[in-house]
Amino acid sequence: MALKPEPTAPFHSVQYALRVLETVSRHGGGVSDVQIARETGLPVAHLSSMLLMLRREGYVEQVSDGAYVIGDSLVLLGSGLTRREALELKLQETLTELRDSVGAAVYISRYIDGEVKITQFTDGPRTPKVNEWVDFRSAAHASAVGKCLLTQLDLNGRRDHLSRHKIARLTSRTITNEKVLFSKLDSQPPTVPVLDLQEYAVGTVCAAVPLTAGSAVGCLALSLPIEHAHRLRSAADTLNRRAAPVVLSLAI
Repeated sequence: MALKPEPTAPFHSVQYALRVLETVSRHGGGVSDVQIARETGLPVAHLSSMLLMLRREGYVEQVSDGAYVIGDSLVLLGSGLTRREALELKLQETLTELRDSVGAAVYISRYIDGEVKITQFTDGPRTPKVNEWVDFRSAAHASAVGKCLLTQLDLNGRRDHLSRHKIARLTSRTITNEKVLFSKLDSQPPTVPVLDLQEYAVGTVCAAVPLTAGSAVGCLALSLPIEHAHRLRSAADTLNRRAAPVVLSLAI
């Protein structure tokens, strides 16, 4: 099955998004988009889409005179809930919206203490999660999640991981040669989703995109039953375009 999503280049600058939020927060009575552009230095061509994303995610709101004020999501992060609780709640809401948008189970995975960990996910009756028939910690060479995380490690980091989790053939499509695997990881464009076309499990296809927030290694992924494989390309591209709010939530 030949499936090569086209590279996408959404405006994913978390630094600019944080500048916008800082500017809006400073102006308690509201601030115009013109003033935001002036104070942040954000290119005008990108400001509209940035504000649209922040409004959609509830970080800012637009009042009747067109000015922008802080939204409920930022208020939540400053509420009586702990930052961790507020962040997890916001991330879960974002994942649920993304699940409904792409029509697939959606996951956040992090590389923590040398291990692949699914930290949050959302599925449903029509969007079943992948059957974890082999622990994801042992399947980084085969799963979209694992390969996406490995692309973000240096050579020594990859070798360390595989020294602890030996490459094993999980399906007839699994890459079992370390040299071939590393070559594919090195050739993976950063703006193109990493795919798993039944390499981890027969009957399931997956895609993952990196989540770069500071020095943390993470990714956003989705899975589809093989009968919906024809939707993988469009779903993966949507996942890529919608990654920015997730990165922002992780960075705040």
